[in-house]
Order: sequence, then structure tokens, then C-alpha cells
Amino acid sequence: MSNVAGETKVVSLYQSQKKIYAKSVVGRFANLRVFMVFFTQAIFYGLAWLPWNGRQAVLFDLNARKFYIFDWVFWPQDVLYLTFILIVSAYALFFVTAIAGRVFCGYACPQTVYTEIFMWIENKFEGDRGARIKLDQSPMSANKLWRKGGKHFFWVLIGLWTGFTFVGYFTPIHTLMHEVLSLSTGPWETFWIFFYAFATWGNAGFMREQVCKYMCPYARFQSVMFDRDTMIVTYDQARGEPRGGRKKSADPAALNLGSCVDCSLCVQVCPTGIDIRQGLQYECIGCSACIDVCDTVMDKMSYPRGLIRYSTENALEKHWDMAAIRTHMLRPRIIVYFSVLMLLVGGLAASLILRSPLKVDVIRDQRVLAREVEGRYIENIYKLNVMNTAERAQRFLVTVDGLPDAEINRGGLISAEPASTAASSVAVRIPVDAVKPGSHTIHFKVQSELDAAVSVTEKTVFLVPR
Repeated sequence: MSNVAGETKVVSLYQSQKKIYAKSVVGRFANLRVFMVFFTQAIFYGLAWLPWNGRQAVLFDLNARKFYIFDWVFWPQDVLYLTFILIVSAYALFFVTAIAGRVFCGYACPQTVYTEIFMWIENKFEGDRGARIKLDQSPMSANKLWRKGGKHFFWVLIGLWTGFTFVGYFTPIHTLMHEVLSLSTGPWETFWIFFYAFATWGNAGFMREQVCKYMCPYARFQSVMFDRDTMIVTYDQARGEPRGGRKKSADPAALNLGSCVDCSLCVQVCPTGIDIRQGLQYECIGCSACIDVCDTVMDKMSYPRGLIRYSTENALEKHWDMAAIRTHMLRPRIIVYFSVLMLLVGGLAASLILRSPLKVDVIRDQRVLAREVEGRYIENIYKLNVMNTAERAQRFLVTVDGLPDAEINRGGLISAEPASTAASSVAVRIPVDAVKPGSHTIHFKVQSELDAAVSVTEKTVFLVPR
């Protein structure tokens, strides 16, 4: 509220949202989006049902604190791999964005993918843009109720199946299916199924472009990764202006017009409701629906395609062709992103390849630091926690070195079930006069009996009392 010249004026800080009725479009980029919908959802919905070594191929078992990803079994101690994956994903996003803008948003982002699915269902029940506008403006009737109700019925089904699949990555999906059919799901499973279903239904069915424009942080910091040689969806203003309607047989030059016929179809097909002819805008998700529809208009008018196209700001200003654009893609920013990305990917791959299926923790028994036994030995007690990450049972032989005549009196053989931990109390003894009193370094070597290459050596101390 403000007071100007004695007048009270109310200023609203809320911007009313006008519903966007995106028109369906066909073309090469639309076909690519359809392919990405099937590709991404085949992975998401199908991977949870893929069997692997007698279990689910990808399972994040939070209760057992084990993550299964094909042949790998990860434990809480492997959080470093998660850090690596997140860093690799971030740099991959930077790299792709610097080259081709928001192509991830336009083709692979879950918000875009599910919005495409929900809009396809909406078109089947309510028709294309004009029919949907007319239906929304019409009074309630049996026809309107049937179309709206049918649309929401399938929206809710997809949302519930999505929520079920999501939870199926944390609870074995066959077990979860049995629980759902018998109405015996646990409280957290029930909560997350319905929460994820509600989020899918709300985001893809109602919020749509508002998620991209106001909730997604990527839209805000994308400009940091853009430069004048980044490929973006652009409108060729030099060719298109001045815009205006005309007959197909008319000569644009004679009418002092550009190629743009001002049909506004590029606005009607935009899922975020922007006008690409106004230049680069942060709301643009790079879906290229405007390119497809503009090419269709150019074909009808017998004009060359490409009034709206993927290009760069420098290419538009300097009238570069695609060959020139490609030569300018290799620039310092791209080289740095690519180099760092390859180093990270190489490091992650090497660590996974060289990853040992055996982990060992050595803990000294604090109750008995050191003691004399049988009148001629000094004995220390240790607890060895052995983690077998392989999916087969293993037996591990424990040996010790570092002190003369050191030997293991008991606990030298440890058996571990597949993908499990085992503990053993190990007694190490040396002759009384073998070394001077004090603290001495020793090494435990734990080696698999099935594979000699699988072994771990851990350092600890052996105490000799004074």
C-alpha cells in the first residue's frame, strides 16, 4: 500500500497466473520428445522389476543399509561414491548447458516428461487447445463432467503407479506389490506412495510451467553457464521482421515484410507461454515446440525453414552457418568442463573397477588391553568386523605380522554370508621377552580363501605392559 498525493493505492505483490493452453504440435523435435518419454519411463518403471542375481537389480534397502546396483553392493561407508556421482552429474549438466542450453529441461527433466504424458491424456479426453478452452468456458454438463473426470482418473492412476514404482526402489517391489494387494503396507510406504502420487498429479497436471518458472533453481542460474556461443532456441529477427499477415502468393519484399506471418502459433504451442520472438528468456525450457510449428508454417508459405531454430547469438548477428557454429563450440569453457568431467568419470570408473569386495575394521578390546597368559605369552584381544560385499559366501583367513613370533591364538578364520558382515574376536600373542614394553605396530591381513586377490591389510597396535 502506498500514499501518493493524498491517494491511497494498493499494490499487489501476487501476479495472477493465466492458464496456458498449449497446442499440440508435430515435427522432428516433437518426435524426439516422445522418444525421450518412452525411453526415460521404460528405465524408471522397468528397472524396478529387473531381476539380478536372485534379487532386484536396483534396490536401495534402507532397513538393511545396503544399496544394490546390478553387481555392486554399497554400504553406508561407501558414501564417497554418492559424492562422486553427484559431482559428475553437476559437471555433466554444466557441460551440456554450456553447449546446448536447456536441452535437459526440454527433453529429459521429469517435470517435462510427466507433463507431456498428462497433456497427451488431456488431449485425448478434452481435445486440442481450442476445444479445451471452449470446454473450460462452458457450463457444467454430463459431457464436461465425463471428460474432466476421465482425465483425472487416468492422471491419478499414473500418479499412483509412479509413487508405487518410486517406493519399489526402497522396498523390494515384489514384496511391495504383495503388501499393496493385501492392504498391508507400512505407514512410511503408504505415505510415500500417496505423497509421490500427489506430487506427480499436482506438478504435471496443474502447476506445469510454474514449476519451471518459479520453483526450479536451474532456471535462475542457467545464465551463468550461457555465453554468446551457446546453442539456444532463437528467433531470427533480421529475417522475420517486420512481421505481418499476408497471402501465400504475396511477395514479402513488396509488402516490406519479413518472413514472420505473425500467426502466434509459436506462442500457442509453448508450454511456458512465452513469445520466443522477444528474445532469450529464462522461462524457455528449450523444448523446441516453436521450431516445429514455425517450420510447418514456413512450409505452407513456401519459405525456407529456420525462422526459429537452434542457433547462437553470435551466429545470428554474424550470419554463420552450422559449420561455423560447430567450430566455435570448442572454446575454453567447454574444454575446462570436458576435462574436469572426464577426470571425474575416469576416477569414478577406476574406483569402481578396483573396488575390493572386502572391508575390514579392527577394534581393540578396551576391557583387556594386554595380559600375560600361560606364564610365557603377552596377549592382546581385537575385534575384527569383516564386511563381505560380494554376493556369495566367503571364508577369510586372518594372519598377523609386524612382531617376531607373533601368532593368532584364536579367531583366525572368519565366515561371512553374501552381502553381510561378520565379527570375530581375535587373540594375538607373542613371547614375553620378544620385544620391549610399549606400543608396537602390527598388521592384520584378511584374505579370501576363494580368491587370493581379495585381501585387506589393516594396521593396529600391540601393547606390551611394563
